[in-house]
Amino acid sequence: MFIDIFERLGIHPDRYYWMSEVYAEGAMDRYVRIALDRAEAIRDIYREVSQVERPPGWLPVHVVCPTCGRIGTTLASDWDGETVAFSCLPDLVEWARGCGTKGRLAPFGGAGKLPFNVDWAARWSLLGVTIEPCGKDLATAGGSRDRADAIARRVFERGPPVRVDYEFLNIRGQKMSTSRGRGAAAHEMAEVLPSDQLRLLFLRPRPNQAIEFDPHGSDAIPRLFDEFDRLAAAVAGRPFRGELPPDYERVFAMSLPVDADVAAEAAAYRPPFAHLAFLLQVPGADVAAKVEAEKGEALTDRERGILDERVTAARAWLHEYAPERARVAVRNELPSTVAELDAQQRAFLAALADRLTGDGAGQSWTGDSLQGAVFDVAREQNVPPAQAFAALYGAFLGRANGPRAGWLLASLAPDFVRERLRAAGDPARVRP
Repeated sequence: MFIDIFERLGIHPDRYYWMSEVYAEGAMDRYVRIALDRAEAIRDIYREVSQVERPPGWLPVHVVCPTCGRIGTTLASDWDGETVAFSCLPDLVEWARGCGTKGRLAPFGGAGKLPFNVDWAARWSLLGVTIEPCGKDLATAGGSRDRADAIARRVFERGPPVRVDYEFLNIRGQKMSTSRGRGAAAHEMAEVLPSDQLRLLFLRPRPNQAIEFDPHGSDAIPRLFDEFDRLAAAVAGRPFRGELPPDYERVFAMSLPVDADVAAEAAAYRPPFAHLAFLLQVPGADVAAKVEAEKGEALTDRERGILDERVTAARAWLHEYAPERARVAVRNELPSTVAELDAQQRAFLAALADRLTGDGAGQSWTGDSLQGAVFDVAREQNVPPAQAFAALYGAFLGRANGPRAGWLLASLAPDFVRERLRAAGDPARVRP
């Protein structure tokens, strides 16, 4: 399930091992034999490490019934050094019914499989594993990892790999788990997030910190893009807002493909995600032209690739995840809600119209410059920023919130913006 996601993340193993093939090829036969020869030692480990009692005669192997092909319905016993006795029991498990076959067989060449903890320890020896992280559910005291470590030492006579315990990735408050049918969450995120942001999602916390990521009805995805852009700006020496992790340069570099030019990636122009999400909702907007205008020059080939990735992600976010407040539509007519604005808010809108007219009309019509103009005029008019932005959103969207104001204005025609600001700032429209 995750192989295509590994490709997206730039993870390229030398090879993938399918354990069904490894068993069938006989590569595990040596370890099956060792485990059966030392079955009593494995029973002791289960009891001592996990307080789990296995019945007398229990063997650490599941055999495949040669009649019905089931493995979960069989019990093995009486290892004679080459074969085991087995029974395929109708009522051994609730989820399958055995066929009743009994007999003896050699549990090699894929005819038998070791139980999870024994199999895990055997793989370390077979593959020469030196380090293996594991989730906290397997790392609990007396749990699967402790049992596998003990089996590695006492049965297969090798030290276990270096252990790194990690927390869960929680999607909508639930652990992402293929065994519980929630592996699709990883595929969902891989469909929405470009590989750089997907890597950042996994890399930004320490392994022992849970990743809480709820994209549904939230700004989690835009915030992830903003975090990546903040790291890029810091690495490139550009101004940025917000806080950085202590090792931000390393986090940024590790979020990129292994062969990436870190300096070039940090320098690349990346349009803000929220701005793209808004532009995609503006009828007739030429997104690429708007983005090039924001940059002030033509996009490079790499920057066009970044833009394409982000447009795809923004469309998916708007379609599947965005909260209602992110869905915006500029009103063709002056919204009736402007009647609720007070005199101070109207004065701010009128002053902003003046700032963008006359000497200010030739200023760069970009999100950054217009955002700065909004803050400057609000400060000059002694209007709290929250009230200024509420007035601005009310004038264009008919509500008190919206996307970043500078980018909202930059996406619209300058004449339309000035006319709307003047109309909304007209004292004659103040409600009696």
